Amino acid sequence: MRRYLPFLLLSVIAVVACSSAGSKAAKPDPRLTGAYMRPAQQGWYFVHLQGPPGTIGYQNGYLLAPRIEDLLQVVELEQTHDSHRPWSFFRTEAKAEMWPHIEAEYQQELQGIADGVNAHGGHVDVWDITALNALEEWSYFIEQWDKNHPQQKVAQAQHRTGATGPQPGAGISGSLGAAERGPAPIKAHYPGAGEHCSAFVATGAYTKDGKIVLAHNDWANYLDGERWNIIYDIAPEHGYHFVMDGLPGVIHSADDFGENAGGIIITETTISDFHGYAFNKIPEFVRARKAMQYASSIQQFAQIMEGGNNGGYANNWLVGDTKTNEIADLELGLKVVTLSTSKSGFFVGSNFPVSPKLAREETTFNRKDPANSENARHTRWLQLMKQYKGKIDVADAKKFESDHYDAILHKINPDYRTLCGHGEGQPTGDIPLDMGAVEGKATDAALAANLSFWAVEGRPCGESFVAATFLKTHPQFAWEAPELHDMPGHAWIEIKTGGK
Repeated sequence: MRRYLPFLLLSVIAVVACSSAGSKAAKPDPRLTGAYMRPAQQGWYFVHLQGPPGTIGYQNGYLLAPRIEDLLQVVELEQTHDSHRPWSFFRTEAKAEMWPHIEAEYQQELQGIADGVNAHGGHVDVWDITALNALEEWSYFIEQWDKNHPQQKVAQAQHRTGATGPQPGAGISGSLGAAERGPAPIKAHYPGAGEHCSAFVATGAYTKDGKIVLAHNDWANYLDGERWNIIYDIAPEHGYHFVMDGLPGVIHSADDFGENAGGIIITETTISDFHGYAFNKIPEFVRARKAMQYASSIQQFAQIMEGGNNGGYANNWLVGDTKTNEIADLELGLKVVTLSTSKSGFFVGSNFPVSPKLAREETTFNRKDPANSENARHTRWLQLMKQYKGKIDVADAKKFESDHYDAILHKINPDYRTLCGHGEGQPTGDIPLDMGAVEGKATDAALAANLSFWAVEGRPCGESFVAATFLKTHPQFAWEAPELHDMPGHAWIEIKTGGK
């Protein structure tokens, strides 16, 4: 018996050690304290994040890790196809050109996202995450980059970044060239180059109770649309508690809808055919997040958005201050900036450049063609504002964002000219698009007081998008097949965050 005692003691020690190791492994990371993700409801995933910047990022990355890696594959596919550049280009430029202009708070959050993904078994780094967050401004960036490097065309860009830039994260392919991606896309596939969102904000004489009503639907490529299904509820260490819709792994909304506990409601629509980008300024996604988190007035919102403006993802920002019942339209070009306010009026967004000076000097947009999407939807918005003056409430807002009336054809015809855009449903002779309205949100002052709102995931009208049918009808988009998913129709639901 004595000779077996050492072996028994060793066995006990081993069991205790393994038990101790198992306990340590099972112990949750303290950075996840208070964070959670609700099961999907009508297509939406509600994600609560809280704490200092790095912790918020880690929670985002950990809770959404599989979805973030999936979205990275989609964004890589889109950007490399559209630009004929490898993913390493975007990683390199994110590090060299954007990172130095991102303040420490958001650098920590971006790094935290990468850390959280990897802790969940992923393989990304902070340059993947930064490039992902800049997805809406890459087309502006690349256009200006090419102008600044006239002797270095795409082939040189591929050589320059593919050989010497940081290597892509292990979970991202980053190696497919233009020939493997297929032919050059139509212009409208570029984010920010064409139609992108329909929105309005109204107050005073135009609304049922005289208080602010605001709504927005996001127009995006269908590749992104099915994944635009996150509701972020964020209680940061500094600034205001805020809610926003978004994509997995972003620090900003990306389509820019949100409410904060300072009484500010925010949305926007892209300025069509905008040209211009400043490399030594603050990326749009950083300024948009900062404004969402810190603005307590329309003037403060405008100050944050204008400060260090790089021209990336140029928008008409529609803002409401529920404390003063004032609304605003901040048309933010790179050089031409216009802030208009009202306490008894409305502002609408359909990617239509409101300022003739901005349209003339910073875009190639044709304001005189009534048949284009931006002008047609602008016309429809004016019709609805006139028709519903004094009656507008959230129920009407949801109806507006689901609207299928083509103001040029003067009939119901879901297409790229209707507020609820169906890009593949083009009028005869027009090129079909692989994008349209992919989700919607609507709110008013009473809802915003509790950081709540109504939202629909998928087309605001509730119609489903079936990938196989789309690809069969439009084979020119076959390159999207590996990542293109169905986008089921859903009902509008009230998003209740639990208040401030």
